[in-house]
Amino acid sequence: MLSTLRTTAIRQASRQTVAFSASRAASTWANVPQGPPDAILGITEAFKADSFEKKINLGVGAYRDDAGKPYVLPSVLTAEDKIISSRLNKEYAGITGVPEFTTAAAKLAYGADSPVLERVAITQSISGTGALRIGGAFLARFFPGVKNIYLPTPSWANHAAVFKDCGLTVEKYRYYNKDTIGLDFEGMVADIKVAPKGSIFLFHACAHNPTGIDPTPEQWKEISAATKEAGHFAFFDMAYQGFASGDTIKDAFALRHFVSEGHSICLSQSFAKNMGLYGERVGAFSILCADPAEKKRVDSQIKILVRPMYSNPPVHGARIASTIMNTPELNSQWLGEVKAMADRIITMRSLLKDNLEKLGSSHDWGHITSQIGMFAYTGLAPEQMDALAKEHSVYATRDGRISVAGITTANVSRLAEAIHKVKG
Repeated sequence: MLSTLRTTAIRQASRQTVAFSASRAASTWANVPQGPPDAILGITEAFKADSFEKKINLGVGAYRDDAGKPYVLPSVLTAEDKIISSRLNKEYAGITGVPEFTTAAAKLAYGADSPVLERVAITQSISGTGALRIGGAFLARFFPGVKNIYLPTPSWANHAAVFKDCGLTVEKYRYYNKDTIGLDFEGMVADIKVAPKGSIFLFHACAHNPTGIDPTPEQWKEISAATKEAGHFAFFDMAYQGFASGDTIKDAFALRHFVSEGHSICLSQSFAKNMGLYGERVGAFSILCADPAEKKRVDSQIKILVRPMYSNPPVHGARIASTIMNTPELNSQWLGEVKAMADRIITMRSLLKDNLEKLGSSHDWGHITSQIGMFAYTGLAPEQMDALAKEHSVYATRDGRISVAGITTANVSRLAEAIHKVKG
């Protein structure tokens, strides 16, 4: 009798254990929702699946040469060879990265002879995205004003995600005028003036992503004045210095003007585009402080933020960038290569506009050449972008943005014909 009861109890306990285990296995992540697909990844997948020989990918945000191939800068190859032959160790960098790199990055952004360099707190980051994340986390923790960050409409899609995850409240200001396919300057300034005093405004320093539309120097001066009058804090994202116009000094105008006007600013830098170091993830985040003593305190808090995030950054890409910026011959060579990349982009813009006009298009395509940088806003509607992909094997984002780097002398004519057909 006892044996029977014991057996029954063991069986019941076993069933309960199995049921509990099955319940846990089925429910632990049961409430995790399916996330939306990444728009760019979807474009890439559709492009790869297309068997048409003359398909065109205008979605990828990376430079391509005129053969449509990834491009490694010769200066990067030379710097890398120099680093490898030096047989450097693989020890950890400090929390804020490779000092030779951060010093050079600050000089590139603020100016080699800038008097503010002694009060710039800077850290190496995991490219521009990492710099934005460090900046967002620092502002969420220490910014004394309104914890709202205003982004241009539109902005790089990841901006909102990064700052929301940092705990900042993301707001928007007017930027793009779809009627003119240009800058809504009046709307932008008006929104700066009416935002709660002491808010944070994110500005694209040059080559606005995704529109390719930048304020003029005179407009930047007015934007600076409006921002200062409202007591706002400026956060610059400079992902394309040199890559926009071919001139690193010209592309830094907005940042340097704000600094000269006495703004307290912070900056995200990326070396993905201008050095082609996409996968090396080389970037920097910096804050302009009031004096060296404040810089020391800010630097200490940046280290406290970075330490539990990723401890310290990778060294190889930073060594490449540092070698290029700190070796006069290589730096000169790199500046020439950056200009060549920018010039190719500018040439492709002109060729696309010329081809559209030769086809007899009744539309004004002046915005293609007035915009700047890797991306162009075509003014095409989502359904027209869908037609480009389905009927002409031309792939890009549905908002009408195209990567001009994907245009070549071999495909620009076919691209123009496709756009002409879907635009009507």
